[in-house]
Amino acid sequence: MKAVTRTRSLPALLLALVLAALTVTAPRAEAATDVSVIAAALRQGPVYVDPAASAQLSAGDADALARRIKNAGKPLFIAVLPADYPTRNLFADLRTATGVTGLYGIRLGDRFDARADSSVMSATARQNLVASVQGEDAKTQLNDFAGRALAEMGGSAPASWGTSSDGGGVSVTGLIVGGAVLVAGGAGVYTLARRNRRRRAEEQRAALEKLRVVVDEDITAFGEELDRLDFHPAESGADDAMRADYERALDAYEQAKTAMAAAARPEDVRAVTRALEDGRFSLAQLAARREHRPLPERRPPCFFDPRHGPSVADVVWTPAAGAPREVPVCAADRARLADGRDPAVREVDTEYGRRPYWDAGPAYGPWAGGYFGGGLLPALLVGTMLGSMMATPSYAADYGSGYGDFGGYEGGDVSGADFDPGDFGGGFDGGGDFSGGGDFGGGF
Repeated sequence: MKAVTRTRSLPALLLALVLAALTVTAPRAEAATDVSVIAAALRQGPVYVDPAASAQLSAGDADALARRIKNAGKPLFIAVLPADYPTRNLFADLRTATGVTGLYGIRLGDRFDARADSSVMSATARQNLVASVQGEDAKTQLNDFAGRALAEMGGSAPASWGTSSDGGGVSVTGLIVGGAVLVAGGAGVYTLARRNRRRRAEEQRAALEKLRVVVDEDITAFGEELDRLDFHPAESGADDAMRADYERALDAYEQAKTAMAAAARPEDVRAVTRALEDGRFSLAQLAARREHRPLPERRPPCFFDPRHGPSVADVVWTPAAGAPREVPVCAADRARLADGRDPAVREVDTEYGRRPYWDAGPAYGPWAGGYFGGGLLPALLVGTMLGSMMATPSYAADYGSGYGDFGGYEGGDVSGADFDPGDFGGGFDGGGDFSGGGDFGGGF
């Protein structure tokens, strides 16, 4: 007996979708909307208005705000909840349930507060933005906050938002439209996501190609140092310590070549320059042992050109139109500065001609990060073009968070529960006065 295959018509499928969604998201008189419901809505659109708070922001205003955020392409999430919604661990729980790196703003009644992953916006910037919109009505407040935040924050909108413009509370019409988009517009959403990923990949490839020229010069310079070295492991007077220094230098050279060949993103360059820095320090140790001098202190390379090798001292230097700061320098540059001459600065090609690497653009952050490590760079680069770029949330989103630390999730990435709880802790409200600090368990 032949089996009978049953198929559902499109209207029946949409009706089933509507009923299922209403079953899940219908407000309950006896309890607040569950955080998981709010999170599910925010994964589909940037604005959620709880049914119990619909008087605060109309559906039209919510849709307009959602379109504005989507058009900016930033991971900004806005939730409008009733005044009596429980506030304990609200931000941390919502961030965990949503699982997306971004900036989260919540209005409860006439109160407003926000939290953000540090890769998207710094705590100071977020606090100042929150304080700047206190006391405004819901529509004005949320639009003012969104406008200022979108201009400053980093990251990209999550792919799950697609092209839908619905970001407000749940409605039958919205669900039907959403179902139609899911059925008929899936290909368009996929195409948009692919286009965004492709654009970012192209930008990263262009930045990497800029770096490749400079890093290849660094690798070649270190290889030439090894070729000029008049040392042989079997020569008279060579001991195990000298041979170990020599082997480390050779290994660093090979590691640098291998890492550069495998580099796929600008931040991968950090491993290359870190290996070169290790190799040059090994050569400095070898030279000290052979000349029977005290072993050198482990110091960062020369700030003006890391190819000069390990620094020997810190000297005060003032860049053009900048503030004085101490920088590590090699012996030759220390002598030049002492004589009133300019140091031998590493310059690279830019669209404006040859420029010092610290004035050549954001791609050189990973390059400098490998040489100088995470903690040293802010003081060295303050007031320079590169330093200014690296201090912005958008730089963290494009090249990774921190000075020289290019790991972590970018804004809009799905990171699940992998986030710093200190970014989302503290009590709700306070007009920018976050008395809870980084207390993950803080309540209102």
